[in-house]
Amino acid sequence: MHDAMVAVDRMETIVLFNPSAERLTGVRVEDALGKSVSAVIPNSRLPHILLTGQAEINQVQMLHHRSIITNRVPVLSPEGEVTGAIAVFRDTTELLDLAAEVLHLKEIQTLLEAIFEATQDAISVVDQYGNGLRINSAYTRLTGLAEQDVIGKAATVDIAEGESMHMHVLQTGLPVRNVSMKVGPFRKDVLVNVAPIHVRDHLIGSVAVIHDLSEMRALTEQLQRANAQIRRLATKYTFSDIIAKSPAMLEALEAAKKAAQTRATVLLRGESGCGKELFAHAIHQASDRVSGPFLRVNCAALSESVLESELFGYVEGAFTGARKGGKRGFFEESNGGTLFLDEIAELSIGTQAKLLRVLQEREIIPVGGTHVRQVDVRVIAATHVNLEKAIVDGRFREDLYYRLHVLPISIPPLRKRTQDIPLLAFNFLARLNAEYGRHVHSIAEDALQPLFEYAWPGNVRELENVMSRAMIRMDYREQVIERKHIVPSLEQRIAAADVYTVSTDDTLANQLKRAERMAIHEALKKAQGNREEAAERLGVSVRSLYYKLSRYQE
Repeated sequence: MHDAMVAVDRMETIVLFNPSAERLTGVRVEDALGKSVSAVIPNSRLPHILLTGQAEINQVQMLHHRSIITNRVPVLSPEGEVTGAIAVFRDTTELLDLAAEVLHLKEIQTLLEAIFEATQDAISVVDQYGNGLRINSAYTRLTGLAEQDVIGKAATVDIAEGESMHMHVLQTGLPVRNVSMKVGPFRKDVLVNVAPIHVRDHLIGSVAVIHDLSEMRALTEQLQRANAQIRRLATKYTFSDIIAKSPAMLEALEAAKKAAQTRATVLLRGESGCGKELFAHAIHQASDRVSGPFLRVNCAALSESVLESELFGYVEGAFTGARKGGKRGFFEESNGGTLFLDEIAELSIGTQAKLLRVLQEREIIPVGGTHVRQVDVRVIAATHVNLEKAIVDGRFREDLYYRLHVLPISIPPLRKRTQDIPLLAFNFLARLNAEYGRHVHSIAEDALQPLFEYAWPGNVRELENVMSRAMIRMDYREQVIERKHIVPSLEQRIAAADVYTVSTDDTLANQLKRAERMAIHEALKKAQGNREEAAERLGVSVRSLYYKLSRYQE
């Protein structure tokens, strides 16, 4: 027996001492048999049992620093006389370990049950034969099937459309991921992940996690609505934010204010960085469409294939990867508001034809679609390109040009509105103070002179960059921008376009980047900020030039 046994006769002499007793007491069998039990086990209660004839059940006792649990009973003759006594005992350490293990398993089971029920995803478990074992409450909510409909039933019971992935996994032993199907009597669209369950290398079943696609679609639509709302709130500039003192800029500003009172298409013309987007925001804010959305699209930043679907949207199945249910384009998203098409000269001839239809007929046809959709959108277009030359070169449609050229507004470059430079520079101070944690309140008179003399190929955007660099060069305690803070930035930009020295202390990749950046700066300078002309000088496409400018943050 695994349990230890010690028996004595009526004279308290040990007559039975099994191997388990030998193991627990540390006394050999031959040293115990025939001896008095009190001599072998000093605290033995067997003499008391012989005396009283009463059994003692499940008693805890210390034996050689071990805790044991023991049952002690008398041995009776047929006449009822006590002729001996037997003790059966076991080390309680084993029992405690076993109890702890059972308790741990119960805790794990409770934890797994809680996780199983708490998850928002539906879960189903089947055995190795494909019969249902377990489902959680989320499964019932999703499929409409209760335990009595699934437990003990074939794994195909919940399939409304498609193959049972449980059976597929049980047959192949391999997991499956992101399988679309319909489940339950309501034919819910779901996404299923199923994994096999192995125990000691034996396949004993599979578990499926089922995602509700309808919830995902609802969240996607909610995100799209939120993004649309963000776009509506994105028009934060008004005419009061446009700084103008020079006659040329005041003339452009006045023209823009008049354009805001109409619903006509506006064409903003001017070099990059001169404030075309600022004008677009202000026109929208001053128009009767201010409560509608304002969306901006950089036509040069998107590839032709992507741009068309982004502008006009697409229907389900229009192309590989098209979202189920299709997608509304920018024209539909900006319905009732304003759509700002920046760098409109970068549109392909085909897309230009579609844009012309929108401007003329106020209707669009989504990519892959056949039905016309009506839109009410005010278009503000912008370009730095010489459109007249682009027409001659066959890169821009003449009919679209006349449709866009209803209210043209030319925004002068910074070098032609030097009167505005001090106003702009001081205006930048407030924002840069907040950004850098400074308290700069003024610009020295002699510090303004180099700003007047510089050509500003990057226009207002470049002026802001120079002011930012000047503030960074200042000591934290200085409160006035001096000439010494501004001149280094301008000299670096001028020098960068004129000379490039090879350094053996830098990597080839970094030197190539610097050389490319300088070449771009020089081309823009010679083209007086005209990016189309600069791209021609560099022998690259305008789209490629935009990408490089974005990378170098020019």
